[in-house]
Amino acid sequence: MPRHLWSRALALAVVIILIPTGWSIGHALTLPGGGSFSARVAEWARGHHLNFVVTLGEELTYQAPKRGGKPSFKLTGPSVAVAKAARKGSHGKPTAAAVTCPANLRTFAGKPLPGEGVWRVLGVVDGEPAICGTDLRFSNVYTSYVAGIASMNQSLLKFELRPGTLDPGPGNWKAADYVPAGTRRGLMATFNNGFRLNVSGGGFYLNGETDGALIRGVASEVYYRDGHIAIGVWGQSVHMTPDVVGVRQNLHLIVINGQVPASVDNNVTTAWGATLGGGYNVWRSGIGITKDGRVIWVYGPALNVRELASLLRRAGAVNAMQLDINPAWMSYEYYLHSQRANPEPVNLLPDQQQPADRYYFPNSRDFTAVYAR
Repeated sequence: MPRHLWSRALALAVVIILIPTGWSIGHALTLPGGGSFSARVAEWARGHHLNFVVTLGEELTYQAPKRGGKPSFKLTGPSVAVAKAARKGSHGKPTAAAVTCPANLRTFAGKPLPGEGVWRVLGVVDGEPAICGTDLRFSNVYTSYVAGIASMNQSLLKFELRPGTLDPGPGNWKAADYVPAGTRRGLMATFNNGFRLNVSGGGFYLNGETDGALIRGVASEVYYRDGHIAIGVWGQSVHMTPDVVGVRQNLHLIVINGQVPASVDNNVTTAWGATLGGGYNVWRSGIGITKDGRVIWVYGPALNVRELASLLRRAGAVNAMQLDINPAWMSYEYYLHSQRANPEPVNLLPDQQQPADRYYFPNSRDFTAVYAR
């Protein structure tokens, strides 16, 4: 065959490949659900058997956490407006925040910085502190990195599982994939859930519908009809009952009966998620529950699994699980209610990559919305 015919055939083959590929990538980039350009492209590539390309790119751009130093921001928040709201109840009477927030936490980094481990009131319900937050350094080596911790009082709050546009995707979930205008009154907090379901080791259940299967032995967030949640092992400490309205499964417990199991140190870059650059210390998030029923949320940069578990345990969690990892998916927001119908979202950690209003728009992954009772 003449050379120019080979060239035409090759060009035609390239066009045939590029047209559907370009359409597919374009579709991924324009789907509702938020996320940065790089995160969307990476998600698309992993969904099209190109894990090795994403992994190579991450390894080339990964920067190991730096040793020593101090945090880039002060650990003394929150804003004055929140502090004033915390000091006054619904009838203008002072509240005893120091009594209803947990005991202050001891840092893992030696001498504490001003405000470190000291609980601040982030949300108030009927004059009582419902959400307390603090910042804590988790390493005496990587001393410039800070984890955000929230402690939530379930007697004042109710928790709702929400679907994502991609995970679990379209379905008869009877719940919005964001927090629409008109449903924000009483909104107190939002936070990310676990891995993509196809790598979570478990399934997703909401209002009678299921994506995947609920697997026995998998760590599970369980949402109940009365608004409270439980953290446990599916089929052992938590089960399906008529009162269960939602279940989100992800990997295995990292705190069990108040202890951190040795399994948190095994296969850190595979069993506990595909980390950026194959590093142990990356952004991670986790959730746990205390003996008296408070919900503990922890997230932060440069965390390995043991450090995440140790933070949850130090904050009082007796059972806890890892949720998502890597900066594109991390988020915890609390809400200021100067405008009750449309509260202002605030990131718990100022170096969180996701914007504070991310859940005011359709989101690609499932999440949890927390409301005042």
